[in-house]
This record gives sequence, structure tokens and C-alpha cells, in this order.
Amino acid sequence: MLSVDHPRYKWVALSNTTLGTLLATINASIVLISLPAIFKGIDLNPLTPGNVSYLLWMLMGYMLVTAVLVVTLGRLGDMYGRVRIYNAGFAIFTLTSIVLSLDPFDGSGGALWLIGWRVVQAIGGAMLMANSAAIITDAFPARQRGMALGVNIVSALAGSFIGLVAGGVLAEWDWRSVFWVNIPLGILGTVWAYRSLHDSGVRRKAKIDWWGNLTFAVGLTAVLAAITYGIQPYGGHTMGWTNPWVLTGLIGGVVILVLFGVIEARAAEPMFPLALFRNAAFTSGNAASLLAAIARGGLQFMLIIWLQGIWLPLHGYDYESTPLWAGIYLLPLTIGFLIAGPLSGWLSDRFGSRPFAAGGLLVMAASFAGLLLVPGDFSYPVFAILIFVNGVGGGLFSAPNTSLVMSSVPANMRGAASGMRATFMNAGQVLSIGVFFSLMVAGLADHLPGTLSAGLTAQGVPAATAGQVAGLPPVGTLFAAFLGYNPIAELLGPQVLGALPPGNAAVLTGLSFFPRLIAGPFHDGLVIVFWMAIGLGVLGALASLVRGPRTPEATDEVTAETKLEAEIAEAQPLTPATPVAER
Repeated sequence: MLSVDHPRYKWVALSNTTLGTLLATINASIVLISLPAIFKGIDLNPLTPGNVSYLLWMLMGYMLVTAVLVVTLGRLGDMYGRVRIYNAGFAIFTLTSIVLSLDPFDGSGGALWLIGWRVVQAIGGAMLMANSAAIITDAFPARQRGMALGVNIVSALAGSFIGLVAGGVLAEWDWRSVFWVNIPLGILGTVWAYRSLHDSGVRRKAKIDWWGNLTFAVGLTAVLAAITYGIQPYGGHTMGWTNPWVLTGLIGGVVILVLFGVIEARAAEPMFPLALFRNAAFTSGNAASLLAAIARGGLQFMLIIWLQGIWLPLHGYDYESTPLWAGIYLLPLTIGFLIAGPLSGWLSDRFGSRPFAAGGLLVMAASFAGLLLVPGDFSYPVFAILIFVNGVGGGLFSAPNTSLVMSSVPANMRGAASGMRATFMNAGQVLSIGVFFSLMVAGLADHLPGTLSAGLTAQGVPAATAGQVAGLPPVGTLFAAFLGYNPIAELLGPQVLGALPPGNAAVLTGLSFFPRLIAGPFHDGLVIVFWMAIGLGVLGALASLVRGPRTPEATDEVTAETKLEAEIAEAQPLTPATPVAER
């Protein structure tokens, strides 16, 4: 066991926290790509209207819980030890992976088992994400921090894309294997963390801010859950934004979050230290992270729909195999992250973080502009280059942005700052799904019904039946494409198909009819989505250029004389868990 002042300890801390964040983010996307196999495994049709909620909560429940809890768990790390909270998170994450793989139920019961235990697993994942950046910041001197955080953050972002490939491969074998894969790595990481990591940061004794924690959790959950349900049809509308429950969640959640801000401004020991936002670098860095997460978060879903629902079937891939191949064809995005992330962290240590953070978002925006020009049935080399460039942009941005945020706060606030940074990133991803899906559904609603009705009647489907199918909410078509389903046979039914000439029925249920039908309307929706992503990327780049006051991080010491720390400091003296050694 290495002591905290051993020259190799910082590399042990980096290796373990990178494994932890990699597992936490792979787990989110590995389920995403495996959903068709999971729903078939528990014998549940996700396209049945009453089952759409199960699908949405499987998609977004994990992200929602991590977004809500990371600040609280980061603050607890400041109070009771970052390594202690991190280690507990590794153990919870591993145990829940075992429980998830043992799902004993079918149908709705099986779905509820998975959703419930995914929520518990998300608590463990939030413990890992909330404290990993703070542990690295404690372990590394300022001159190496950008590189170390670059490795960690890019592993987290790349993990979300590695999970797509791993999920596609494992789902072909057994849907339970997407949870089995976490178990050996989780056991290894848990034992390794308990034996190797030390709390080397400054720890402050404080009381738990119960009212702050409660109002933040309720308010943010209400807003994000309302966005989740706003995607679903309601009362004859294509989406649910007029649903009283959705409106109550949005308005009530915002009111509770305002109340949370009032409570935190008056609390002696707040969970969310608002005084940190007086630092321009901290505020602008988190604003850029939020904008980048919104721009990038929905991209993953749009690309999966594009590949699974349109491009792969048009190129002869069976719908059952499209999840695997979608993950494989998205590999250039992952490679771009893996190349640019550590490199930008190393370069930002030498030349400054802001140019790389801002430049990365501008590169992302340029890749979105390129994707605007790509047709629905694209040339793959062009598509691969554009998503590779997008990955490079994300990698260039992430490590320098994290270094800016984490180096702008006092050492005793790194856990809270890490949790806040993760909250903005995770909340941005959930917001992105809601916003991008809503924009896409709006685009489909304008063009899909007419296209669908004309395409069906051209193959001999009675006009009344074609009109009925075309009048269904487009979100069902979107989910069908997302899951790699061909819904035409299910929508028309055996009686309608049996009454048609065999050639027409074969065309309707073949690989090319449904993709060609939705390619045009889908691309119309993509144009709206990508223009929004371009705008968010440019705004994020501008936010990254905002400068704050110079901090004393170059000395890697805690200096109570700084203005920011004086504003945050509590009455109790600082008590280091372990003396911080000279590095």
C-alpha cells in the first residue's frame, strides 16, 4: 500500500478513479443499446402505449438520479472524506450489478425490478462521479492536473460510447450479460480502492444541510421527470407538454429550485455553496459544460436512430443486428475522444486551458454543420470523418474545462465543486434528450403523416387504414427506429397484410420500405436539432473564454487569505484528514 506522499500514489489514484468513472458511464450506454434485447428477454413490448413509461425510465432514470445526487454526495465527500464516499460507491455499484442480472420477473414486474435497482445503482455511480475529480485534484500538483483530469474525464465520455459497442456485442449473446460485465471489474475496483486510496484533501466538519438537500432533490427531480413525460403523447397531441402533471412538474420544480436558492443563500453550512459562483472562472466553466452537455447529449440518440432505423436497414442489415452494428459504426466518435482528450489535457497544462476548451466546442459546432449537409442515406466515410471530428472537439473541450472548474475553487470545496460540475453535465444530458426528442417529434409531426399515408396507399393499403396508421403519434415511430424495430407489420396487422398482394406485403415488411419512408421527415427534424447544437456550441465556446481572478492553485496549498475562501469559510477550523504532502 503506497502512502499519499509516494511518487507513484497519484498514478494509483488516477488509475482507480478512471476505472470507476469508466464503469459508471459505460453502464448508462450499455443498457441504452441493449434495450431491444432486454425487453425481449423480459417479454415486454416497449412500443405498446402503456409500456412507453418503462422505456423512458430505463433510458433516463439512471441519468436523472445521478444528476440529482452528485452535488450532495460531493459535499458529503468534503465533510466525511472523498475516498470514503467513493469507496462506498464502488461497492454499491458492484452489488447492484449482481442484483440486476438476477431479475426473476417477466413483463411489467421485470421492468420495474430493473428500473428500481438501476436507481440504486445510480446512487453508487453518483458517488463515483461526484468524488473522482476531487480525488485526482487532491493527488496531482497543478502543473499536471490538466493531463490527469483529461485522462479521467475522457474515459468517462468515451465510456458512454464504448458501452454502445459492448452492449451490442453482449446483447447478441444474453441480455443479462450487460450487467454481468460490471461484476468482475467492480469487485477488482472496490478491493483496489479500499486498499490503495487515501483521503489527502482538506476535510471540514459540518452539519448536513437537510432542507437544501431535500429541496434540490425534489425540485430537480420534478423538472427532469416532467421533461421525460413531456415527450409522450397526451390528449390527442403529439407530445405531453399540455399534460397538467407535466406542467405541474415543470412549474412546481422551478419554484422549489428557487426556494432552494433562497435556503442556500441563508444556510450557515450549505450543500451547494453559492459563493463559488462569485468566481467567474467557476461560473463560466460550468455554464460551458452545461451547454456542451445539451449539445452533445441528444446527439448520441439521434445518431443511433439514424443508423438503426434508416441507414443500416437500407444497406441490408437485419433489424435484429442493427444495435450491434450501430455501436461499431459509431467507433470513430469514441476514437476521436480517446485521441484528443489526454492530448488536450497535456497541452492545456503548458499553454492554458481556455483556448482548448473554447476551440473544442467550435470544432464540435463545425462537425454539426457538416452533418447538416449529409443526406439521410449518406456515404459512410464522410459520416465517419464528421463524427470523428465531433469526438475530437468533445475531447479538446472536456479536460481543459474540468481543470478550469476544479482549479478555481479552494481545496476544501473540491468535492462540492466536482459534484456541481457533474450535476450540470448530467442535467444537461437529460435536458438534451427532452429538447432534442421534442424538436425531432415536432419536425416529424409536420411531414411524417402525409408521407406515411401516401406510402401505404401506394402499396394498396386501404385509405382509411393508412390514415389511421399515419395519425398515430410520431414518437412511436421515433422509438421504433431507436430500438431497431420495423413497426409496419405490427401497425397493419396480419389481416391487412393478408388481404394485400404478396409482393406488396413483402415490400411493406421489407428492410427498405420503412427506412425510406421516414428518412425525409427524420432529416427535416435533424436539421432543427443540429442548428440548435451549433448555437449551443458557439455559446459554450464564448463562455469558456470568460476569465476569473487568478487562484493560488500553482502552489497546491490551501490559503485562507483568498477572497473566495474567506467568503465560504465556516466558523470551524479546517482539519486535514491526512497532511497534504509537498508534491
